[in-house]
Amino acid sequence: MSMGALVRAQQACNEALSRHPDHYDEFVKNNEKKPPAAAKNSRQQPLLQSFDKGRKYNHDHPRAKGITRKLMECIALDNQPFSLVEDVGFVRLMNFIEPRYKILSRRYFSDVALAELQAVIYSNIEKLVADATSISFTTDIWSSSVSPVSMLSLTAQWIDENFELKKAVLHSQECQGSHTAAAIASAFEGMFGKWKIPKEKAHVVVRDNARNMSKAVVEFGVPSLPCMAHTLQLAVNQGVLSQRSIADVVAVGKRIVGHFKHSQLACSRLEDIQNELGMPIKRLQQDVSTRWNSTFYMIQSLVEQKRALGAYAADFDLPVTLTAHQWGILENMIALLAPFEQLTRDISCAEASAADVIPAVVALTRLLGRRSDSDSGVQTAKSTLLEAVSDRFNGVQSEALYSVATMLDARYKDRYFDTDKKEGARNLLLKVVNEMVGGGDGQHGDASTDSGDPPPKKTRPGTLLLDMYQEIIEENVISEQASTSETASQVHAYLGEATIPRNASPLEYWKSNQARFPALARVARKYLSAPSTSVDSERLFSAVAHVIDEKRNRINCEKAEMLIFVQKNLPFILDL
Repeated sequence: MSMGALVRAQQACNEALSRHPDHYDEFVKNNEKKPPAAAKNSRQQPLLQSFDKGRKYNHDHPRAKGITRKLMECIALDNQPFSLVEDVGFVRLMNFIEPRYKILSRRYFSDVALAELQAVIYSNIEKLVADATSISFTTDIWSSSVSPVSMLSLTAQWIDENFELKKAVLHSQECQGSHTAAAIASAFEGMFGKWKIPKEKAHVVVRDNARNMSKAVVEFGVPSLPCMAHTLQLAVNQGVLSQRSIADVVAVGKRIVGHFKHSQLACSRLEDIQNELGMPIKRLQQDVSTRWNSTFYMIQSLVEQKRALGAYAADFDLPVTLTAHQWGILENMIALLAPFEQLTRDISCAEASAADVIPAVVALTRLLGRRSDSDSGVQTAKSTLLEAVSDRFNGVQSEALYSVATMLDARYKDRYFDTDKKEGARNLLLKVVNEMVGGGDGQHGDASTDSGDPPPKKTRPGTLLLDMYQEIIEENVISEQASTSETASQVHAYLGEATIPRNASPLEYWKSNQARFPALARVARKYLSAPSTSVDSERLFSAVAHVIDEKRNRINCEKAEMLIFVQKNLPFILDL
């Protein structure tokens, strides 16, 4: 602006001031109430907010860190590959849900986020393990079918002060070299040392029946028990599936199932026949040699589809067919093996314990010793199966880890022991209680028992394994006995009371009755923590098989172990 223009503007302002003094004063007052800087900032604020909404979070922003943590949990819990964060659809989804979040690379999740999450979980598990008074373990060895990798597992479970069963996966580490007893024992030393678990805190290790594993636990110096499910597998293979007549029928069944498994056309034709007969569409089950119950399911599926298979054979070719006699053998095999299938499911559930073993064996042998109308064609197999069960579980009532656990399970108590073993089991229980509480003389009154064996009975049609449990309970009602010490008084009072229903929870019983029987409750926390099978380790390896699969067969064992550790323990920590 020129000097002349400035002079003219100043003259105009002076003239306006002289003519309108009141308006000028009002203008000055308004400008004092609203400073120019504040007015400017207020106009700029919405603009700054708009810029902020479009700006990406820094990776250390609380919101960004929270999203990254949840993404890592998602990858672990749902067994997703790390490449998920680079998938186009996932990136679009995240940009829609939270545009300000910058998705980090797959390498960050595999190298940083996974390690951070593992450290948090490890800290939580370490504290819980340190607080546990007694811990039981399961272990197993697994070999990958798609990668030259073998892994050794170690899972832990214990009962806390509220009588709640807690479980955690401690290890699924690589097991290199020959799987000798010495190598496995050395691996145990390393795993227990990492978690700072003294051997004295180890109640029992449940392992498979392999000699190297059994010897390894002995060399390591902790008590162990065989997996009951594995022992049942050996008994069924020895007693039934090794019989020539039954093996031949099973082989025919396998060929029939294999025909439909390897031919989509045959499978489609069978489904059409099922529709025509008004039958539900079901596929035949293939058996797996390492799981006897898969053979049971195969036989069951064949018998269920007998009509459909007959109609198929009338119109199309089958590699082999079953005769009427062979069909009868298959049907009777279902009746023979059904109790074993039920028992396998029962002992494989999460709440099953070592206390279930003695009652299960007693009930099973009693059922096998009964004659039945469905014995036709399988009588020899039934007798051989009874011998195999008796042989495989010989001495089970004399094993302290089983007998004390059974006595402390309020569903069973001493009702399932043989008459010549019952008194010894009571004495053993009292001895263990006295040792743990440091009192009592271990003496108590004589138990009144019935020495006569009942005459053989015939199983009525439809009799199940559960009927045997109830029958044994009814035969073993005992009277109250005198006692000579406080602990003996607790033992006799506890055993003198009726058992709780078999579908009730023994842990809930002790939670409600620990004030009445404090010495017994303390022992129960230790002995009822032992599982009856190593199923937890086997299920762990099922997860490992999903991590080390054909698409990720080059993932290293260290990272696989971290993933499994997080995947299996995260639900426990989050209480999912």
